Amino acid sequence: MPDLSQIDLAGVWQRVLSMLSYTPDEPMMFNSGLFWVLFIIFIAVYAQLKSRRTQMMVFVIAFSLYFFYKSSGWFLLLLVATSAIDWWIARRLAAVEERNTRRWWLALSLVLSLSTLVFFKYSNFFLWNFSALVGNNFQPLDLLLPVGISFYTFRTISYVVDVYKGKMQPVDSYLDYLFFLSFFPCLVAGPIVRAVNFMPQLSENKPASREMIYGGLWLVLLGMLKKAVCADYIAQYNDIAFGTPGGYSGVELLMAVLGYTMQIYCDFSGYSDIAIGLGAIMGFDLGINFDFPYRSLNVTEFWRRWHISLSLWLRDYLYIPLGGNRKGKPRQYFNLMVTMLLGGLWHGAAWTFVVWGAGHGVALCVHKLCMPRLKRIPDTWPVKCASWLLTFGVVSLLWIFFRADTFQTAWEVLRGIFTRFDLAYLPVFIDKRLVWCAMMAVVLGLHFVPRSVWDQLRDRFVTSWWIVKLLILIVVVQLILQFASADIQPFLYSQF
Repeated sequence: MPDLSQIDLAGVWQRVLSMLSYTPDEPMMFNSGLFWVLFIIFIAVYAQLKSRRTQMMVFVIAFSLYFFYKSSGWFLLLLVATSAIDWWIARRLAAVEERNTRRWWLALSLVLSLSTLVFFKYSNFFLWNFSALVGNNFQPLDLLLPVGISFYTFRTISYVVDVYKGKMQPVDSYLDYLFFLSFFPCLVAGPIVRAVNFMPQLSENKPASREMIYGGLWLVLLGMLKKAVCADYIAQYNDIAFGTPGGYSGVELLMAVLGYTMQIYCDFSGYSDIAIGLGAIMGFDLGINFDFPYRSLNVTEFWRRWHISLSLWLRDYLYIPLGGNRKGKPRQYFNLMVTMLLGGLWHGAAWTFVVWGAGHGVALCVHKLCMPRLKRIPDTWPVKCASWLLTFGVVSLLWIFFRADTFQTAWEVLRGIFTRFDLAYLPVFIDKRLVWCAMMAVVLGLHFVPRSVWDQLRDRFVTSWWIVKLLILIVVVQLILQFASADIQPFLYSQF
């Protein structure tokens, strides 16, 4: 039996405090062991407080703010300030009837929210471009980007705009609004849940059903498999190839591009699955954020399936206010380009993201332009296959600009694919990276499994014996341990 008197209690306490404190290089994420230890404790307490609404809300807000603190440090004060300001502005806006006054309140909210986002995310981008124009030696500002600022900024903008348009009444309780904006499952990287859909659920405060709890667990397990097994494993080769593209053949670079295509899907849809699953376990429906996007037959369909909450946000709060398709074809194409350009810039403060957004804007415009002729083509399997291949090819090639750190890297990848392409490298590549290729094939192949089959699998998991659920959990954990990299890999979209 160990001698308890020999244990350094002060040292143990110091290590615990260090683990629970904010560490910039080790932000807490859904795929970290610390989060799951804390979440198990959290959900046990949450279940006891669920029927006592105010106590439950205070507890969840405290946990959410701590989660944000572990991700971004004292930037949590910025989140609290943003929530307080927009909650107050929305109430003031709803209290007046004079149109111009309402517009002034709306403009104030938009300016404050967007200026904060622009300052932290785009200051160095704008200063670097200005410096390049005037020929100065630019020294970047020492600015840290609060994790998730793009996501919670869009959520608070949608709330104020919806109040302005009369789609919902302003939230009476600040506690309710802080709960909504800080809700930890969708705080860091979405989905971009809107208050008009979330607040009624909070008001009803219904207990989570068996279907929601175990359906949520099913999504969490799928999300962890996507992220910790598929995305992180596939990324190992992608990172090497994109790091030194000049040293690889065209076939190897093309495989890296296809690898990143699968990586970003597994990474971000995996995060969304976990977030939506956690929300369901707590009794909240956060919607659907990915709907097998790589089975799309055109770019328009792709954006209806990819990052659905962002696509709908851009449509409702940017594209439609610009005029949408109501003012003729030329104006529609202009609105599409503006929307996708800003959507690209939203993802990151670099011209490569702008080019990625512009590419999708052009693809959408071309599809809209060709729609009358495309409708005349028979909807046969060869046509569907050709449509899928063209769509998948365009989307994959555009991911190059999303992934590349610089234009030089992007051009080297493209040049290598089109000038050094030799199929003789393919058998060698498959032989050396058989597991990688098999995982790629599985990820893509699962896209074409009918949704009805996925729904049946989820329902069977929900109704299965507890021992079956436990065995599935053990298998998932074992796979994660088998394929885990040395360090916990951050979710790609947490940087946006």
